[in-house]
This record gives sequence, structure tokens and C-alpha cells, in this order.
Amino acid sequence: MSTEDSGLPAESWRWPEETWRGRVDAVRAGRRLVPDRWPGGARVAVALSFDSDHETIPLRDGETSPGRLAQGEYGARVGAGRVLDLLARYGVPATFFMPAVSALLHPEEARAYTRDGHELAVHGWIHERNMLLGHDDELELTARALDTLTAVTGERPVGIRTPSWDFSPSTLAIMLELGFGYDSSLMADDEPYEIVAEGRPTGLVEIPVDWIRDDAPYFTMDRYGSVRPHSRPRDVGEIWRDEFDAAYREGGVFQLTLHPHVIGHRSRLVVLRELLDHIAAHPGVWYTTHAGLADVARVVPHDTAAPSSPAPSASPASPVSPASPASPVRSVPDAPEHTP
Repeated sequence: MSTEDSGLPAESWRWPEETWRGRVDAVRAGRRLVPDRWPGGARVAVALSFDSDHETIPLRDGETSPGRLAQGEYGARVGAGRVLDLLARYGVPATFFMPAVSALLHPEEARAYTRDGHELAVHGWIHERNMLLGHDDELELTARALDTLTAVTGERPVGIRTPSWDFSPSTLAIMLELGFGYDSSLMADDEPYEIVAEGRPTGLVEIPVDWIRDDAPYFTMDRYGSVRPHSRPRDVGEIWRDEFDAAYREGGVFQLTLHPHVIGHRSRLVVLRELLDHIAAHPGVWYTTHAGLADVARVVPHDTAAPSSPAPSASPASPVSPASPASPVRSVPDAPEHTP
């Protein structure tokens, strides 16, 4: 709904306080959901995610150009397999957010994710833009996407990431109505938190994202607009190593958002391998899916989950308790020798 439709002036500086305060308070970050220690006594949680968009973005935009579609096809034909092979070599689980149309185009790929022990989660129907949809259309597309992934894999997803991290005024209510256990689309913290709607806790866990931990801003180029020239992969790798190192010092979460059609190119996959080597050199790393992370975050006691208090730092020399079977701590001390 536009400001004119709601009876408000278009100029935001003319809004009354109740309007701008209401906009801010509609969806907010509540208490931070970080335990004193991660499962098995680990001091950092690592949650890798891949958005398997493939051909859906050009399809959403009405593209008929084989050239544009081929860029997405690369993710399914080449990138996804390389990513799965790399994760298998390191024994690292991940979460794959997949538009339903992508899963219908590539059903064996969708099934391979769950077969290999990874998580498959909802990422819209055709990578639609939620802000351009009315409530009923957004609800119908999200429900259809949820049902489609369930039918393709035989497993009902518990998590969602909105396409383009796009949140409409209806999105949160739709997530709650459809029974999702967590979302991973917002940016209000480095660590998991509970989403609050108009001052009321919702019980929905948010696993926050950020552009700095996404491969697309670094490697996606608009050849006509000359925006986003490609970054050097190792420059990006250095940023991500710094992000992990900070999460390790703080006892928090290191989360990445990657795309098979972006990170799956040879020179970029080398950087992901080097990042996994770097992480493997640290003791006390808990590798988890986003669903596993949400399960742990959800039960953090209220008295240890202050909204803005940092997680306790851990000394590198402190011992790590043995991993429990349900929540393994999996450092990979001897990284395999291989090429992507």
C-alpha cells in the first residue's frame, strides 16, 4: 500500500511520530539467542547456506534470452555438483534455499541435497519480489513453494529465506501462519535473535544475513549498467576469514550466503576451499545447518539472551568438551588435498 493510498503524505518528513515509529516497530530484533557454549562445548557455530536460484531470476523477469538463462543453468549443471563435492570432502553440512520452480526444473538436485545430509529450505516460488505482491498472492506462492519442496523430496522444510531478502508488510504473518521454525532474511544482528512484531515476541528465530557475507555483491556484474565489477576472489576470501575470526573470538555464529551459479566457478571455489581450510585449523567448531542452529537458539534461556549483550569470549587455550551425538562438533584437522 502506498502512502497516498493510506491517506499519508508521500513526504516522510511530514509523517506523524506514530507513523514512523510504527514502521520501525512492525518487525524488530528481540532477544539475542546465543548460548554460553555451542553444542559439544564448541565456541563458534558455522552455518553455510546456498541459494540455488538457477534460472528463476531471469524467468521471474520474463526473460527469454538463452544467454541469461544459461547463467542460471551453470549453477545447476556445474556449480551445485562442485559445491556438494566440496562439502562432502570436508564433511560439512549446509542449508540450500531453493525456489520451487528451480526444484521442479532440477528435482534430482533437490533430492541430492537432502540425500547427502543437507537441509532444503524455502526460497519462494520463482524468486518473486514480495514487496510487489499483495497478501493473498504472497501467501499462495509461499504455501505452494512449501508444498512443492515437500512433494519433491518427501521432507517438509522448516525454514525460509525470502527471495532477495525481501520482506513485505505481510511476510512475517505468512511465515507464522505456515508454521516455519526460522527465517534467514533480515540483518538486525550478527547473531540469531527472536523476531518481535509490534513489541510482541513471535517465537520465530531469525538467522541474520548480510551483504558482506554474500558472494553476489562481489561477483555479480551488470554488463550494461557497468555496476559491480568482479572482485578478486582472494580479496573476498580475506573478508570472510576476518568475519569468521571475529565470530570465533566472540563465541558467535559465522554464516555465509552463497549461490552455486556464483561461487561455483573455478577461481571462486578455490577461495571457499581455502576458507574451509582456515576454519578447520581452529578447534571447537560446530558445523550446522540453519535448522540445527535454530533448534539450539530457540531453547536459549531468557536470562542468558540479552538483546545486545555479546556472547562470552573463549580463550583459544580452553578445552572443548567431547561432542554429543545429537550436536557434533566437527573440526576437520586434516583438510584433504584436492582441486575444486
